[in-house]
Amino acid sequence: MRRLIPTGDAARPVEFAQDAQPVPAPDEVLVKVEAFAPNRGETFLLEAPRPGLLPGKDVAGLVVQAAADGSGPPAGARVVGHPPMGGWAEYASVPTHSIAVLPDEITAVQAAALPLAGITALRLLRAAGAVTGRRLLLTGASGGVGHYLTELAAAAGAEVTAVTATAERGARLRELGATAVVHAVGEADGPFDVVLESTGGSALAAALAGLVPGGTLVWFGQASRTPATVNFFDLLAGPENAVIRHFHYAGAPYGPDLATLVRLVAGGRLHPEIGRTADWSRTAEVLIDLRERRVRGKAVLTIGAPR
Repeated sequence: MRRLIPTGDAARPVEFAQDAQPVPAPDEVLVKVEAFAPNRGETFLLEAPRPGLLPGKDVAGLVVQAAADGSGPPAGARVVGHPPMGGWAEYASVPTHSIAVLPDEITAVQAAALPLAGITALRLLRAAGAVTGRRLLLTGASGGVGHYLTELAAAAGAEVTAVTATAERGARLRELGATAVVHAVGEADGPFDVVLESTGGSALAAALAGLVPGGTLVWFGQASRTPATVNFFDLLAGPENAVIRHFHYAGAPYGPDLATLVRLVAGGRLHPEIGRTADWSRTAEVLIDLRERRVRGKAVLTIGAPR
């Protein structure tokens, strides 16, 4: 079979290679991949790939071999999955605790856009606590996680202010429920009960300054790739006793959260924002655009003719 492997070349981050079809563990299904979605964090890993790196964590496709231990869906089921690695290939082994069955009304392209970004959004909102009636500031809002967070938080009753670089991207966030859209953290009209921060650098300190006393900042990324500096004394001017919580989404099982996302999409309550769809022969090009923030929401690559 064919799979994409890292090259270590920033101008052409992946290339095709021939590989043996994976042999699933007893608690894994073998999926014929119809679509996969790279994440911006994966583009960073490709800059200096470790030996043996097989990228790919968000896939959708058809189960062609059920799990030997009897868990999970049967052969022939359409699924979305979140394997630990190896998803950018014609076939992928996926643990049964990290898949969800797809209804007919959700396409493989829509489904592939769900796993990492959608799971992160769900778990971030749980970390933030009850948001109904609370003022929430979201930085880096135009990526895959940001679109899901905006729609989910607004539906839960939060008053969401989204920070995004362009007016075009802001218009879509308003459609998804954002009360306000600004183009820099300093333009946001605070104070806020909760900040969900993914930019790092100077934006983190500016967002922190916009909290109410005792408010919470959940730090879930550093897209600027610039470390943040926080001055203890600055907090005395407003957000005294603020809580800064480091957040990382990871932790199997992922299946229950995937099932929740699938149910929300099927019910018309969550809308994957897919800014680019292309054949997987164009993966290297799409990865560069994703790395350089030229893609709104998610990018999805297709293998063959996905359903």
